[in-house]
Amino acid sequence: MPTERLSMRRIREVMRLKFAQGLSDRAIAASLGLGKGTVNAYLVRARRAGLSWPLPEGMDDDGLELLLFPASATVPDPARPVPDWAEVDRELRRPGVTRALLWEEYRAAYPGGFAYTWFCTHYEAWKGRIRPTMRQTHVGGEKVFVDFAGDTIDVVDPDTGEVRAMKLFVAAMGASNYTYAEAVASESLEDWIGAHVRMFTFLGGVPKVVVPDNLKAAVIKADRFDPGLNRTYAEMAAHYGTAILPARPRKPRDKAKVEVAVQIAQRWILARLRNRRFFALADLNAAIRQLLDELNTRMMRGYGASRADLFATLDRPYLQALPEQAYEFARWKRARVAPDYHVEVDSSWYSVPFGLIRQEVDVRVCGATVEVFHRGSRVASHPRCPGRRSHVTVPEHMPSGHRRHAEWTPARMLEAATKLGPSVAAFCQAVMADRPHPEQGFRTCLGVLALAKSFEPDRIDAACRRGLSIRARSVASIRSILQTGLDRAFLEDEPEGLPLQHPNIRGQGYYH
Repeated sequence: MPTERLSMRRIREVMRLKFAQGLSDRAIAASLGLGKGTVNAYLVRARRAGLSWPLPEGMDDDGLELLLFPASATVPDPARPVPDWAEVDRELRRPGVTRALLWEEYRAAYPGGFAYTWFCTHYEAWKGRIRPTMRQTHVGGEKVFVDFAGDTIDVVDPDTGEVRAMKLFVAAMGASNYTYAEAVASESLEDWIGAHVRMFTFLGGVPKVVVPDNLKAAVIKADRFDPGLNRTYAEMAAHYGTAILPARPRKPRDKAKVEVAVQIAQRWILARLRNRRFFALADLNAAIRQLLDELNTRMMRGYGASRADLFATLDRPYLQALPEQAYEFARWKRARVAPDYHVEVDSSWYSVPFGLIRQEVDVRVCGATVEVFHRGSRVASHPRCPGRRSHVTVPEHMPSGHRRHAEWTPARMLEAATKLGPSVAAFCQAVMADRPHPEQGFRTCLGVLALAKSFEPDRIDAACRRGLSIRARSVASIRSILQTGLDRAFLEDEPEGLPLQHPNIRGQGYYH
């Protein structure tokens, strides 16, 4: 007579003493009053099933028995073959394929095959042995899971007829499955942040943790242990007092809640809107909100309550309060200060203190403001330039020499030159007119004005009058005229029409 099988309770105790306490087979047999061979036989079955201690959470006695004592792979009756569970698993990954459909196809091929309950129970046992999972327990108000749906919905431009595919942002609360969804134009950082801001407003509070996928708008470095968050995303989280905990790369079970919510949103929202045409994103989101409200107030089988009811009791009381002001989108970038003490932002240049030349700084672009930070301290703030290829410079950021130079204008330059004499003003005007841009002649004009430290104004005026007559355009020419005394011939009015006499001037007779 074969030995009677032990109860699942005693088998669990055998596994606990072996895998958790580390007792020998002999010690376990003595402790439980069993034979050493019996203990060994059950432990061999447990190892073959890939079991250890503790057992997967939620595994009942029926599931454990199926793993320890699986049905024979070879059924004597060819009318009742065991399905290929690996093939069943592959088929279930295809869109729209369900267990009921696969079982119906199985019974169509084998009318005398196993019943649906047997089919599902044995598939679950196989799946638990091949792909063990950890059940997650979600505390009220703790986590919200966010992601983009794979399917899109179109919006048609009424003017051009252009069709643009909108992305569906989906979020689900961990404890209540309360769902939020909206359409956005893209998966860009600005749309990603904006969807979060509107999600928090919809929830009426802030969960302690946000669990996103590893998309580029959220995570700049996907790492299992130390993911690098996008700085704008981290700043938004700090503004709302929440934490970002990205799912592990290629581990969709870390965010199973939103994976299910995405599937439901695609079936409940996108599928119902597939035959409607929208000409504005606002109209599309209005239609989505109506279906979303119906989804959240719909009674869930197995819970006896709707998502909205569960949210009101499980999640809503434990959410953190919203801040007084909603987060305003800001974009960060890393930049190096150029030798002209400016940083480039969107093809315009903004000044920083000249002492930071060639230093790396952080630039924050928010609305109509550009801020520059160095080692955590703000060193510059500018109104954002609406155009392109423009310079925004604060005088205090410039070196003293540059600052004095920048304060000059053509009008001011001529005004200062006029104080030394009309010929000085005429010379400066001729210098600025001779350059492609008047500013390019400022340095020469300032050099001429600086000669007033060494020479009398009337001599400088006379030297400039002589410089104009010989078409001189440099400070060196005017200085040479003064140093050699050539200006003195212009101190008094010369008889009109008489040629100038000077040893350095050859005259017309030299050429004949």
